[in-house]
Amino acid sequence: MADFAFHRQIEALYTEHHGWLRGWLRKKLGNAFDAADLAHDTYLRLLSSGHMPQQDESRRHLSQIANGLIIDLYRRRQIEAAYLEALALLPEQQAPSEEARALVIEALVEIDAILHGLAPKARMALLMCRLDGLSYREIAERLEVSVSSVEKYIATGLIACHRALHAQNA
Repeated sequence: MADFAFHRQIEALYTEHHGWLRGWLRKKLGNAFDAADLAHDTYLRLLSSGHMPQQDESRRHLSQIANGLIIDLYRRRQIEAAYLEALALLPEQQAPSEEARALVIEALVEIDAILHGLAPKARMALLMCRLDGLSYREIAERLEVSVSSVEKYIATGLIACHRALHAQNA
């Protein structure tokens, strides 16, 4: 019965604020299609959270969720553009299929989310180790921390990646 009441509250919130939210998003994005998508995603996020804002906080709460989705959208587009730019350097016969591109972009977005969930030094240490091939001592010098701090940073990053991998497979 509680689910029914929650869904009725969401329905009322949607009826009262959806037009405002789409207009607000359209101003921010300059695009009616993206605004409609993100307005829809905002209500989905609210629905999946199971949390209903206080009536006097509704617009603030919706705009906070929508702002996060805008950031996600721009981050995804940056990742996609960088990937497509890298693909443009490949010979045509080595270019992956559209399906493979979509899968790679999804994986890159997920990795980006994991990395942005880390503290900045942990993220930098992990990237310097895995992408640049630097030793822990070199990373410590660049980050101006101890080698034991680098070890902790990289362990934290690897644990976050491991958890994300197992959360997907669960």
